[in-house]
Amino acid sequence: MSNEERVRLLVVDDQQSIRRLCMTIGAALGFECHEAESAETALLHCDAVAPDLVLVDQRMAQMSGLEFLAELKKRLPRTEVAIMTGYGSIESAVQAMKLGAYDYITKPFRVEEIKITLKRMADKVRLVHENEYLKARVETTSALSSVMGSHPKIQDVLRMVARLKDTHTPVLITGESGTGKELVARAIHFSGENAARPFVAVDCGALVPTLIESELFGYEKGAFTGASKTRRGLFQEADGGTLFLDEIGELPPDLQAKLLRVLEEREIRPLGSNKSVKVNVRIIAATNRDLEAARRDGTFRKDLFFRLNVIPVHLPPLRERKSDMPLLLQWFLDRLVEEDVRVSPEAMQALMRYEWPGNVRELKNCVEHAVTMRTGRTIEVRDLAPALRGAFSGPEAEIATLPATAASGDLEELERATIQRVMEQMGGDKVLAQQTLGISRATLYRKLKRYNIAVKGNGQAAAVASRG
Repeated sequence: MSNEERVRLLVVDDQQSIRRLCMTIGAALGFECHEAESAETALLHCDAVAPDLVLVDQRMAQMSGLEFLAELKKRLPRTEVAIMTGYGSIESAVQAMKLGAYDYITKPFRVEEIKITLKRMADKVRLVHENEYLKARVETTSALSSVMGSHPKIQDVLRMVARLKDTHTPVLITGESGTGKELVARAIHFSGENAARPFVAVDCGALVPTLIESELFGYEKGAFTGASKTRRGLFQEADGGTLFLDEIGELPPDLQAKLLRVLEEREIRPLGSNKSVKVNVRIIAATNRDLEAARRDGTFRKDLFFRLNVIPVHLPPLRERKSDMPLLLQWFLDRLVEEDVRVSPEAMQALMRYEWPGNVRELKNCVEHAVTMRTGRTIEVRDLAPALRGAFSGPEAEIATLPATAASGDLEELERATIQRVMEQMGGDKVLAQQTLGISRATLYRKLKRYNIAVKGNGQAAAVASRG
């Protein structure tokens, strides 16, 4: 197994002979082994080591094994812990299990007993990790549908994801806020050969500038005021997998230089340490800023820009691919409600006319709002957020509605006029028109034929027969 896949074992015991024995057994099983002579020391280093398995003695000088177990579970709830003791009792065993211990081992123990226990603990850790990976992969595949569509620009993005999934080349994803940049990054990671390895996302714009370096590279105890323990950085957390640096354009100039060094040397140096740590991390960066312009004006390092921009992927804003709107709407509706909910033609018109500055993220919020406000199985204009209702009611977006008392002939005339207007507004796109009108494709073709509505060569719909 590669280093990043090895199970990490921590042995905590005040007797060196016990620690050495347990570490020898762990090493024979292929584990990465660490030791601590007290519970206090172990807790100080648990963030840096991040053990998968822990063997801890119950009776130690100050903090007991049970007290250590309770505290460790608060910090690392998924770490499996076995309590070792030479003073076993049913009461203490029950208490250990209640606190989350995997097993309770009495001393003296046989080597084979420890080996079997460690194997079972490791199997559980691997199973939990596999389940988490499969869940993340399924969720990512499902969520990626929100940036899918038939528009050529989105199809280009999806083709690029397929090409990049098994490479280690740095990728720079650009696009406005809300277009789904992190979803694309996750798709690249979870569809490739490193899918079972870590995917760590960090929003560079949300981090406090003075803490970015410690978050990315980690730190040693005492490196700065408040550093009471050693902590692994995000690069180490992502070792063997992918580190997604969102809003990379917000990174301060001094951190840009340090990030460039990491990319070139493939090693980091935690704050307060004089030792470098090798890391094998694929970088996927994203930004809603124009990094090319930032490079030209000197606010973003030229060498880092070219190091990150090896493979550029651009996500178009939603307003440039409105033909995908019906598909996206249906995708969100299918996940928000179990019943069949449709969108009225007037509401669809409002959605199509809106400019969507918040892109797909705003669309998702809009659908959630409409689903909550609706009174029936049809989303009407009144169910939409105020900004979208404004897009519908403005003079440039007037849409004729059918009077409730209109005669049958008037209704047919209004229906014919509405279909013709929608065909004109959709540029003759029949698929988009039927989705906008909320009718099936067969119904649209039947009504086009009934009302003698055709599409001219320039893509604009027009009536080709008299209205009588």
